[in-house]
Amino acid sequence: MSVASPLATRPDCELCRSPGGRLILQTAAWRVVRVDDEDFPAFYRVIWQAHVAEWTDLDEGGQQQCMRAVSAIERVLRARLAPAKVNLATLGNVVPHLHWHVIARFDWDSHYPNPIWGNRLREVPGGARAALACPLETLDEAVRTALQALPAG
Repeated sequence: MSVASPLATRPDCELCRSPGGRLILQTAAWRVVRVDDEDFPAFYRVIWQAHVAEWTDLDEGGQQQCMRAVSAIERVLRARLAPAKVNLATLGNVVPHLHWHVIARFDWDSHYPNPIWGNRLREVPGGARAALACPLETLDEAVRTALQALPAG
């Protein structure tokens, strides 16, 4: 059983008050958004709907649901973009609301191989969005389709 009810929210929490990015798909348990980031355009978040801070605040079923969504996004990013690496992270130091970052990384990106929160190493001529192997709208639709194919609950 999750520690918080599925409808638990906190008015002081950014991810309780707003979607947290461009909404791709929402279920009762989680939502997926694409973060609007010029340097990292293929940056998605899986955000747990209830306000919980830690992974272990979820029961096993909730953890499985969340990780299935993370895995589905990673598979799409790998298939559509062939990144050098897909970064997965859940930190919560700044926004203590459970969410996973799923970020396609490329050897040409502005920070690679540094973390996205690290120092910039280079400029990307023409911008990162233009360097992607497919348009973001196409990528978003592929992510949505993969998420819709996940088992319910």
